This record gives sequence, structure tokens and C-alpha cells, in this order.
Amino acid sequence: MSTQSALLKVMSDAARKAARGLNRDFGELAELQVAKKAPADFVSAADLKAEQVIFEALSKARPGYSFHGEERGRIEGTDKTHTWIVDPLDGTTNFLHAIPHFAINIALEREGAGVVAAVTYNPITNELFWAEKGKGAFVNDHRLRVAARQRMDEAVFATGIPFLGHGQHATFLKELHQISQRVAGVRRFGAASLDLAWVAAGRFDGYWERDLKPWDLAAGMLLVTEAGGKVTDADGEDAVLGKGSVVAANLDLHPQLLSRLTAAK
Repeated sequence: MSTQSALLKVMSDAARKAARGLNRDFGELAELQVAKKAPADFVSAADLKAEQVIFEALSKARPGYSFHGEERGRIEGTDKTHTWIVDPLDGTTNFLHAIPHFAINIALEREGAGVVAAVTYNPITNELFWAEKGKGAFVNDHRLRVAARQRMDEAVFATGIPFLGHGQHATFLKELHQISQRVAGVRRFGAASLDLAWVAAGRFDGYWERDLKPWDLAAGMLLVTEAGGKVTDADGEDAVLGKGSVVAANLDLHPQLLSRLTAAK
């Protein structure tokens, strides 16, 4: 059991508040799918509403903090040393197809210290993943630890597959060829933040993907490291938010996964 700090409570409350609207919209979306209306526009509206709820809640609790959201971009606050990094709906395509696997993400970046607090919330399962730098990672009230497997042939990895108009398809296929023949399984669930949260929870042994945005990665990076794992970019460096590529696993599997990705070049 662990008690959230005042900061984490602010973030968790904002995520849960936004989730109420997404849960309502998710139920209506199923009806839209059947009616063959315009679900894409509906999801855009759901995204915007959720981000507005989060923005208002965080601004009220921590006036002056800067804000970097998927929908509204970057808003400079009077306090430029703190920036909220927010994705109100990660897994939009899942949401669009009424697949119950998506998340709300809120991370706080502090100048000179990187991401210091993180929340990833799946409204459908009511799983709240949260972490604060130096204080561990948790899901609801339970502490998280990365999986202890040391061998690639026993491991299950997650990834993301490039889709229409996005990503490096040829690069991905080379990487998949290098990895899939050496592991117990590869999964693609469609929400980067939950892939990282599940690495932190030990459900996945590792995860890699390219062409992601800071709001896809910021919260999950802290979850994994606070759960005892390692997170780098695809070159083994720390420029994850800048480059948009990510490799996450426990300390034994991370270098093995990175080695296979390097061999794919």
C-alpha cells in the first residue's frame, strides 16, 4: 500500500474526471458504429473535451505551470520550470473502433530533472498506473516491478506497427524479423502508454516502437524506470522524448532487445 502525494492526487483526480466523459462517449460510440455515422469526428470531439477537462483541473491546482498537450499544443505558463505533458486519449484508433483499450496520460516535467510524476489511467479497467520520481511505481494500491525474465526465448514483447501515412514500414519489418524469431511472442495492442505501463507491471517483458510523440511516452517512461526497468531511445541513448523512439525492458533484456534492433539496421 502507498499513499499518493498531493501532486499525484491532483493528477489522478484530473485523469478520473476526464475519464467520466470518455466513458460516456465510448458507450455512445458503439451506437455510432452501428448507425454508420461519422465516428472520426465524434472521437475528435471526445479528445478535445477530455483535454479541456484536464487543462482546467491542472491549471486550477497548479496555476502558472506550462502545458503541452496533444490537442492544443504548447502553452507557456508563468512558471516555465514545470510543464504538464498530456495525452487525453492514447489509443484513439481503438476508441474509434469501440475496442476497450485506451488511456489518459498526464506527466509533469521539471526543468533539470526530467519527468518527475506520471499517471496513466485506463478508464475501462479502472487501472490507475502512477509514479513519482524516486518513490516507486504503482497500479492502484499495488507496487509495480518489471518482470524478472532474463532470456529472449521466454519473453513476450510489445511493439507498434506503422500504419497508413505514419512510420517507417521497411525498418519495422526488419526489426520484427530480428526479434520475432527469437522470442516467445510479440504483441501489438495499439496504445503506447499502456504498453509501457504493462512493462512496468511485468505483463510485457519489453517494448519497442518508433515515431512517437512526447505525450505518448512521458508518463510510461517514469513508470518503467520506477518499477526497476530501463528506458532508452532506439540508439541506446536518453533522448527518448526528443527522438520519439523507445526501447523499454528490465536490465537483463534491455541490452538484448537493443542488440536485435541494432542488427536490423
